[in-house]
Amino acid sequence: MKNSYLTAGIRFRPLIRLLSRNPVGWTPETISRVLFLLQSSLWSSLFSRIEAITYREALRNTPVPPDPIFIIGHWRTGSTLLHQLMAQDPELVAPTLFQVALPENFFVSYRFYQPIFRMLMGSTRPMDNVSIGMDEPQEDEYAIFRLTTQSPLEQLIFPSSRSYFLTRAPFLPEDDFLDQWGSSLQHFYRKLHLASGKRIISKNPFNSFRIPLLVKLFPQAKFIHITRHPYAVVPSTRHLWEIVQKQNVLNNKGYIPTVEEVSSFFSRMSETITAELLLLSREKFAEIRYEDLEQNPVSVLRLLYRKLQLPFTDRFEDQLNAFVKSIEGYQKNVFSLSDLQKKVIATNMRNYMACYGYGENA
Repeated sequence: MKNSYLTAGIRFRPLIRLLSRNPVGWTPETISRVLFLLQSSLWSSLFSRIEAITYREALRNTPVPPDPIFIIGHWRTGSTLLHQLMAQDPELVAPTLFQVALPENFFVSYRFYQPIFRMLMGSTRPMDNVSIGMDEPQEDEYAIFRLTTQSPLEQLIFPSSRSYFLTRAPFLPEDDFLDQWGSSLQHFYRKLHLASGKRIISKNPFNSFRIPLLVKLFPQAKFIHITRHPYAVVPSTRHLWEIVQKQNVLNNKGYIPTVEEVSSFFSRMSETITAELLLLSREKFAEIRYEDLEQNPVSVLRLLYRKLQLPFTDRFEDQLNAFVKSIEGYQKNVFSLSDLQKKVIATNMRNYMACYGYGENA
């Protein structure tokens, strides 16, 4: 699915709401995208109605799970790898690509969409070489966007100015919509719990600015902050947004953020995470470095589980080892930075780099 995948699967009314409050740049490409989204929204609305009726009683009797584990941190810090590794735990479940793409009807629509997804999807993500499939772990911001139409992703799809969309986008809706937003997220997690009966492991960088609300919605939640050297994160993030926006934008104002913009935002996010995690009790959060996880994933996860007081079982270790073996030979994207760009990043990220032991001469 190479175009408009951030919005495909949204119901008809929310789609019309998005289109009515954002200008569309009418070109042959965007017209085809809008037509695709309109037809997919009609199917989604139909399946959602069927699911609401079919599963009403079961969902009413399913409690909101109080204890998700949230992986937070900046984009391209290795959160996907950590998510994949923890999804090997038989006691945990990660939302899948299909569930976040069709959050309101994944129970009833799966068998209808399965052959379509197989036909339209590639084997790897467009921004890197990570394998992708409809049952693979995926970040739940895509579900939040479809459920609420309240997400920074709106500014990515409908950019309103030549500046970094994350510096303009609110990470939570205004007060009038906040309760509805929270209820929608709880409802989605209730569905995930009904589907599996397991503890949820979520990966979502946008949640890095939502820690206090997530604790309120899920009182027993735990958090894992993953870090990585900014020299790797910043250029990879620029590449990410360039690819994702190109494949999803619906107007003519696409914009690639600068090194200055990305590193400044990265610094702001890390400072927010640090301040808000310190308000939690020590057993509620942990921090790991991607570089350590990459070198020795099983040992790092064993220590992580001990810190969070989670059971690290023999079965989990066996499945971890099998997964690590399956991804041997994976080739990461490689980006180069000029000396000036490194200086900009080091200046903006000085505190972060000192805190997590990242040298300026890497």
